[in-house]
Amino acid sequence: MCRNIRTLHNFEPPATDEEIHASALQYVRKISGSTKPSKANTEVFERAVEEVVAVTRRLLDGLVSNAPPKNREEEAEKARERWRRRTERMSARA
Repeated sequence: MCRNIRTLHNFEPPATDEEIHASALQYVRKISGSTKPSKANTEVFERAVEEVVAVTRRLLDGLVSNAPPKNREEEAEKARERWRRRTERMSARA
């Protein structure tokens, strides 16, 4: 779907309201095909974002996991390493 939407479940500390809102905004932008809605669509766009935020919060609050919570910094480092390897592969192809 959209690479900018990050996994929010099973992290310590838990996902913040800002992280949930950012993911909801990315989701609504992706499915609407618009990064900034027109004046005529602003209200429905913002309402959709808030509804996705609410549903996401309920989802995250209800999910359980037997796995230990992931460390944000470790996961960010793994992502940086994947990006580094990906760019190296792309450079080798060029």
